Amino acid sequence: MKYPPFTVQKILFGNKIRTVKSLGKPYWYLRLPWLQQCRPASGGDPLTKDYDVIIVGAGHNGLVASAYLQMAGLQTLVLERRHIIGGAAVTEEIIPGYKFSRCSYVLSLLRPHIYKDLELKKRGLKVYTRPHFAFTPLLEEPGQNGRPRSLLLGKDHESTYQQIAKFSKKDAEAFPEYEKYIAKLGEAIEPLLDMSPVDIQSLTEGTLRKRLKALPALRTLMQTGLALGKDIPAFYEILTAPAKKILDRWFESEPLKATIATDAVIGAMLTPDQPGSGYVLLHHVMGQIDGEKGAWGFVEGGMGSVSRCISEAALEHGATILTNKTVSSLLSDSDKKVCGVVLEDGTEIRSKAVLSNATPKVTFVDLLPTGLIPAELVQDLKGFDSTSPVTKINVAVNKLPNFTALPNVSENVPGPHHSCTIHLNCESMNMINEAYSSAMAGELPKRPMIELCIPSTVDPTLAPEGHHVLSFFTQYTPYHLSNGREWDEETKKAYADIVFDAVEQYAPGFKDSIVGADILPPPELERIFGLTGGNIFHGALSLDQLYLARPYPWCSSYRTPVKGLYLCGSGAHPGGGVMGAPGYNSAQIVKTDFAAM
Repeated sequence: MKYPPFTVQKILFGNKIRTVKSLGKPYWYLRLPWLQQCRPASGGDPLTKDYDVIIVGAGHNGLVASAYLQMAGLQTLVLERRHIIGGAAVTEEIIPGYKFSRCSYVLSLLRPHIYKDLELKKRGLKVYTRPHFAFTPLLEEPGQNGRPRSLLLGKDHESTYQQIAKFSKKDAEAFPEYEKYIAKLGEAIEPLLDMSPVDIQSLTEGTLRKRLKALPALRTLMQTGLALGKDIPAFYEILTAPAKKILDRWFESEPLKATIATDAVIGAMLTPDQPGSGYVLLHHVMGQIDGEKGAWGFVEGGMGSVSRCISEAALEHGATILTNKTVSSLLSDSDKKVCGVVLEDGTEIRSKAVLSNATPKVTFVDLLPTGLIPAELVQDLKGFDSTSPVTKINVAVNKLPNFTALPNVSENVPGPHHSCTIHLNCESMNMINEAYSSAMAGELPKRPMIELCIPSTVDPTLAPEGHHVLSFFTQYTPYHLSNGREWDEETKKAYADIVFDAVEQYAPGFKDSIVGADILPPPELERIFGLTGGNIFHGALSLDQLYLARPYPWCSSYRTPVKGLYLCGSGAHPGGGVMGAPGYNSAQIVKTDFAAM
C-alpha cells in the first residue's frame, strides 16, 4: 500500500498558529478551551470525498481507531453527531466557570501502548495519581475521639493497616494478600485485552489461510492459561461467583467489604450477591498509570483532554474529524456490503469500510438497513443487555465538603480523603442490596450507593479559586419508573435531593455550598451520549456478554456478518471504561483485511 507523503501544514491551536508535519490532506484543527471542532482547511469539501474508512462516533475508541488506521495510510473520516468530540470522555462547562468530566471521570484503563504509540504525554496529557484511593465515612455515634469512624485506604501500607484495624485486625493483615491475589489474576489475563478474541468459526470451518490468521489469538489465550497456572480455579471462581462470596472469605468487617464491593457493581445492574459481580471487580483492577498497576487518577483539564490528545495524533497523520454530523443510516451496495454512510441531511459519503463506535443496538437496529443481518441472528439483537443503574450528577460548590468523620483541618484546604473516591451509603453490603431492590421495583432508592470524586482538589483549572467540581456516580436508579412515570425535571430534582440529603448527613453544610448541578439519569445518558439504556459500558459486562460472546458470538472479532462493517466501541471486546482497546483491536483487524484486498 502506498503511503501519502509528509506535508507541512499550518494549524490553529487555541490562538496560536503552529507548523506541524502531517500525512495526507490538509486540515484545520480549531481547539477552543472546552470545545473541539475539526475540519479541513483546504483540499475540497470533505463530504464529497471517498474514504478508505468512515468511523461513526468520535468517542475515545473511535478516535484511537482513526489514529491507527490513518498511521497505516488509510484515509479516515470520523463523524460525530455532537458539537464536541470525546463521547463519554469529554469535558464540558455546564455551569459557567466550572469544567466537568461530564460522564467518565477517572482514568486508569487506557492501554499503555496507546499512550506510547500516539505520544499522548508529549501532547500534554497529564494525570494526577491519587495516594489514597478510597474513603468511607460512617454514620454512627461518635467514638472516644468525638467523631464517627471512617476508613481511608491508600498506597501507604502502614497507614492502611491502621485504618482497617479500627474495624478488624484480621482484615488489616489479610488486605495486602488480597491485593496481591486480585492483581495477579488481573495481570494474567491482561494480554487478552489487546487482541481480538479467538475466531472459533475460522479455526473450525475456515480455509487454511483463515485458520492460520486465527492462531495468534489462540496462542495468546493458551499463554494466558499457562500464566494463570494453579490460579485457574481462582480465576474461574472470580468469573462465576458473587463478589460477596469472595470477599466474605477474605474479610469480616462490613465497611471494608462494602467499599471493595462497589468496584464489583459499578455501572452494573447487579449486587455483590449475584454471580458475575466478581468479574466486574476484576475489570477495574487491570489498569495502570505510569507503570503503577491498579492506579487511578484525575486527568488535568478533565477527561476531554484524553480525547483531545488522541484526536491530535489522528489529525497530525491526516485524518478528518467532523462534529455536528449525525449519521442517520449506513449505505449498502447491491452485494449487501456497507459502502458508506448517510447523514441526517441526506448527504451520502462513500468508503470501503465503516467502523461503528456506537452501541451494538444503535449500530445494528438504528443504523443498519433492514435485511442485511441474517434472520436467524436478528433475535440476538433484541437480547443484548444494556440495562444501567447509573445516574451521574455533576455539582459545582463554593467550598469543600466537611465530613463529620474526618473534619477539615482548615476551612477550604483539601485533606487526603478529598482527592480519592468517597463512598457514601457504603457501610455494609446490605445497604447496596437495598438500593438495588428499590430500582428493580421501579422506585428511587432511599439511600443510593454514592461514589463521589472531587478532581478540582488536585486540578485547579476546573473551578474558580476556592470553589470545586464534584462528580457523583450513583446507583441504583431504574431507566423505567413504576406506574409509567418518566424521568422529568421534577423526578430528576427529587432524586438529586435524595443524594444531596445523604451527603448532608455525612458532611453537614454541603447543601448550602451548592452553586449548580447537572443531573443525568439513564435516559439522559442515552439521549446525550448515545449510551443505549444509559449503560456506560455499551452493554453489561455479564458472563454471557464477554470475550467470545461480546457483543454477540457472530461478531466478537470486530467483524460483523455484513461485509464492510466493523465494531470499534465499548460494546465489543474487552468492554467499557476509557481503555482504547476496542478501537485499537478493531483497527488491527481492519488493516489486516485491507492488506488482503
